[in-house]
Amino acid sequence: MKENAFRKFLKGRKLSATGIESSVAAVKEFEKYLRKRKLTLKSAGLDVPRDYISLLIEEGKNSKDRLVAIARYCYVAKKNDLYIYFTGLLGAADVLPAIGKRLATMAGKAAHRRVFHDLGMPPLGSPQDSYPKLTKTILDRMEAELPARTCRDILTWNYHNIPIEAFKDSKERFEKSASIDEYLKGEHERLIEELEDCMREGRPWFEQEITPKVVEFVRGNQEICTGVRQGDRVYKTKIPYAPGKFLKEKDPTMRKYYACHCQLVRTALRDGKPRIPATFCYCSAGFEKLHFDAIFGEPVEVELLETPLKGDARCRFAIKIPKSRMK
Repeated sequence: MKENAFRKFLKGRKLSATGIESSVAAVKEFEKYLRKRKLTLKSAGLDVPRDYISLLIEEGKNSKDRLVAIARYCYVAKKNDLYIYFTGLLGAADVLPAIGKRLATMAGKAAHRRVFHDLGMPPLGSPQDSYPKLTKTILDRMEAELPARTCRDILTWNYHNIPIEAFKDSKERFEKSASIDEYLKGEHERLIEELEDCMREGRPWFEQEITPKVVEFVRGNQEICTGVRQGDRVYKTKIPYAPGKFLKEKDPTMRKYYACHCQLVRTALRDGKPRIPATFCYCSAGFEKLHFDAIFGEPVEVELLETPLKGDARCRFAIKIPKSRMK
């Protein structure tokens, strides 16, 4: 175990002494599990965390703190495939309950009961294929219960709870720029530099493994992760969730699967069922517009243009620029 490097990383994350010790203990337990299977972290495939988390669920030990600790250690150890696996599981866990809370706020507690009655959430750490059927049931009930616009408004939200302060530097750069076009061009150049740093250091960019081909793919299309202005809209495309695999893949079904970021639906794209309404991707639209909410200083309108749930090979959005912020 790279304990010293891990402790240094955790201190940098400002964990308490107790938090650091419990994180180290969680990783040591995981490594003990690996040794029993005659494995190392380096040799472990994705079946290993699946089996380990199943054991934790059985024992009632699948706490968020434990899974986060193992994910962080995988990041420090540059075991990128396991890190991405853990972050995907953790990112999905809170979204459906949060949608339920927003539904209750916007449409009332009675509507919430009619949509969420008799539905239980999968245990924390459950594999991706535990979610699509549940997600479809919730969305089908929402669309039967509520007007289409209300469903969209409920879903279009910051469900990952990213603080607006995270965009402070972006907002300052926007205010200093001569035009939106200049700002977007500069942001894309900054993104490419960041991706190149990740590639050189062998670390993922969020949940994406970065290779030279991925860098060139993003470099060649400013819409990816940044945006291109046309008239009063900024058109933005998500980077594929697994960009390296996406670029190599020829099968249309698997390209959609590799494009999709949503842990709640992506295995349905791979398996061909269940068929989930594309409306659900307004959840992703809420994430994509957040940056523009921040730099423009007001909520912006967003339109879902393309999504794998509609048969497209990418996720693409149009963000409306407020008249007062056009430059």
